[in-house]
Amino acid sequence: MQPLRGTKDILPTDTEMWQNIYDTARNVLNKYNYKEIRTPILESTDLFEKCIGNFTDIVNKEMYNFKDQSERRITLRPEGTSSIARAVLSNKLYLNNQMHRLWYSGPMFRYERPQQGRQRQFHQLGIECIGSLKPIADIEVIQLAHKILTQLRCKEQCTLELNSIGNIQERDLYTKQLITYLKKYEKDLDEDSQKRINKNPLRILDSKIDKTQEILKDGPILQNYLGIESLKHFEQICQSLDYLNIKYNINNYLVRGLDYYNYTAFEIKTKSSSHQNTLCGGGRYDNLIEQLGGPKIPAVGWAIGLERLIILMKERLNTETIHKTIYIATEDLNNIEIIWDIINILETYNLKFELDITNINLSKKIRKASKIGVKTCIILRNEEIKKRQIYIKWLDTGKQQMINFSNLRQYIYYLKTIL
Repeated sequence: MQPLRGTKDILPTDTEMWQNIYDTARNVLNKYNYKEIRTPILESTDLFEKCIGNFTDIVNKEMYNFKDQSERRITLRPEGTSSIARAVLSNKLYLNNQMHRLWYSGPMFRYERPQQGRQRQFHQLGIECIGSLKPIADIEVIQLAHKILTQLRCKEQCTLELNSIGNIQERDLYTKQLITYLKKYEKDLDEDSQKRINKNPLRILDSKIDKTQEILKDGPILQNYLGIESLKHFEQICQSLDYLNIKYNINNYLVRGLDYYNYTAFEIKTKSSSHQNTLCGGGRYDNLIEQLGGPKIPAVGWAIGLERLIILMKERLNTETIHKTIYIATEDLNNIEIIWDIINILETYNLKFELDITNINLSKKIRKASKIGVKTCIILRNEEIKKRQIYIKWLDTGKQQMINFSNLRQYIYYLKTIL
């Protein structure tokens, strides 16, 4: 039996990386008073049709929809923001008129062609800052993405792209001009863009087809249709990012693929040459909760694709995780109590260890530890134990030390300071 196409098992060799991301995000976001929220994987199909838009690829092509035994239309969530907006509304979180800083992490589902960094069941880490119109909220969420990627040591591999897509009225005016312009080149556009001219023309701006991008270069630019408020909002964001020394590029063709965005749109991309290089996407959505029947509550947020993030950090994390493990290799001991004494001390100092309890001989255990990149190996043999001694071997340098039982706690404390 194989997993379904587009799904992957997350094996023990990888789960530490996932947990590292979760812990890093939680620590960073907790300082800014973001609270974790967990919403259901199953939602009403109506929710995503109302939020994401009927003319988007997600709704038309990519959602996993089905009817349950009560004939209700159910969807496996394709993204997180719609569920957060629904949770704010259905739990009446808006009644206290407070800011809500929320974050989430979990699986999403879209029917797409699987490839590296893009699966049909994928995972996102996201944040939503709900309750403020001010550009400082946009700056806060962008800065938090920057902080998390910095702590995971992925910042240098990424670039931030920004755009302002204005309000609904400004965007409608621009959209009409864009349609008029593109109609003149309709036959030269790629097939998907031809279909989008009348349904969702802004998505053409995001086309990955070179010829379509060449046509767009001489077309109308959204920024020229923005009013004073939209321009001021965007200018303040750029000024603050300059002050914070967060580098960015302004991309006039960045619109994001979801209908609920307004004003700020941004993406953090890897420096990969692949078209599938968007690591983080987000923006402002001031009308979404109102669209669902609630009050008008402004909000801004982002989501990071965890599979793509792990591709960036996998090699470094694998190496560091293994090197910090202390390996305990034993021969067939006459007295195993010494093992528990050692383990108790390792636990006291919060050191990670692996006790090899396989049936292979001692020399093979040591070779196995070396092969997987372990630096420090505690070797237990009956001969040394009789003399109340323990053998330590540093596998990366070949250095060997004999430690008396009486000095064991002090030596393990020393290991704590260097690992």
